[in-house]
Amino acid sequence: MSYINAASVLPEEMVEEIQKYVNGVNLYIPKIPETNSPCSSYKLELYQRNQEIYELFLQGEQVSKLAAEYYLSDKSIYRIIGEMKKN
Repeated sequence: MSYINAASVLPEEMVEEIQKYVNGVNLYIPKIPETNSPCSSYKLELYQRNQEIYELFLQGEQVSKLAAEYYLSDKSIYRIIGEMKKN
């Protein structure tokens, strides 16, 4: 990932204001999400599916049963559980 000096793309006043909060650290500014893109709706569907899987797991559902129900491997279920646990 390449970095761009904020002073070269932002107004001086804005840079000064940002420096009050994060002086001298690398700062990531995410892009504005595209709400109408098919990609974002697919990501939302995946997140909702993964949330369902995680909730069922927390309720005591076996990983092998979840894998069969969602047509995924046991390894994928464990990955999803690990990701959802972080959130």
